[in-house]
Amino acid sequence: MKRSLTPASFALSESKIVSLRLPQPAPQAKNLPLQSSIYPELRYMGSKKRLLPWIYQILDSLDFETALDPFSGTGCVPYLIKSMGRRIVAADFLNFASIIARATVENSERHLDGKAIRRLIDPAPSTHRFIEKTFSRIFYTKEDLRFLDRVSGNIRQLENPHEQALAFAAIFRSCLKRQPRGVFTISGDLSRYDDGRRDLRLSLEEHFLEQIEVFNAAVFDNGRRNQALRSDVFDLPKRKVDLVYLDPPYVPRSDDNCYIKRYHFLEGLSCYWQGTPVDRNTKVRKIAKRFTPFSYRRAAPEAFERMFARFAKSTIVLSYSSNGYPDLSQLVTLLRRHKKSVRVFEKAHRYHFGTRALIVRPSPNTLL
Repeated sequence: MKRSLTPASFALSESKIVSLRLPQPAPQAKNLPLQSSIYPELRYMGSKKRLLPWIYQILDSLDFETALDPFSGTGCVPYLIKSMGRRIVAADFLNFASIIARATVENSERHLDGKAIRRLIDPAPSTHRFIEKTFSRIFYTKEDLRFLDRVSGNIRQLENPHEQALAFAAIFRSCLKRQPRGVFTISGDLSRYDDGRRDLRLSLEEHFLEQIEVFNAAVFDNGRRNQALRSDVFDLPKRKVDLVYLDPPYVPRSDDNCYIKRYHFLEGLSCYWQGTPVDRNTKVRKIAKRFTPFSYRRAAPEAFERMFARFAKSTIVLSYSSNGYPDLSQLVTLLRRHKKSVRVFEKAHRYHFGTRALIVRPSPNTLL
């Protein structure tokens, strides 16, 4: 029988500098579900892949059957929850991120077989040359760009949406691995970044064939009907879930938290830039930045308030960035308006892009 618990809220904090606030003891460490270790790591700002063992300790101590992750990003946390046997809905406002979740979280049985792979790498020249013409001498070699034009059209010839999603996930990870820094903010001669690593020697087509195998291996059925959506957190259908894992962007103290700035190429590739005009006045051919209130100091507190109110009837697990705004004390204050108690868990961690922290707020009835 499932225990009945008062909805709670939790914050998980991965931070470079330990807060002066006394951290709560974490639940006893447990091994990750074996399936979750198969998930491919993507070079992505704020990825939780290396923090999964710690996040699992927190989640495994909570009583829930259904969960929502509305900022799914790389998909590793919703995939972890799927590996725990729970029903999970993963969502993201970026198209390419929602496609990755469709391939790995929603998809429970479809793989790319030999026939599908042959269709994907069909050498017949593409009738479209948008990528080659638009990104010449910006990203990749001419051969790589031609391959992307070709495979983009071939992916759309696959009839099953989960097979399409697998192929897209494979090409997205191929593009990240082939790009020296894993972001699309630099252009031109990238030889100065060539340190001899294998990822920079392989062509995109060679990467793609390898990544198909990687994502095929990640497909499994947990016996639940999981779902992946492209949606802003405030536009999601209102449905009751036991637990909501929140990992929104935070206003940073320096630079910015713009995912479109770093991954505009993948977002454009996900729809072949249809409905996403390229700004040809920019060196790397950016697309328009999508507004999110979480990126602006004047709007972020109210956005967090709305978000906490929206999920007040669910257990909330919030991932907190120690170098961002709002700060820990502000977030705890906002959470207390909707929950009776808050617990904070902290872990030292350094990201490739910035630092992060997790905060937890449970109800008095929740045992951690």
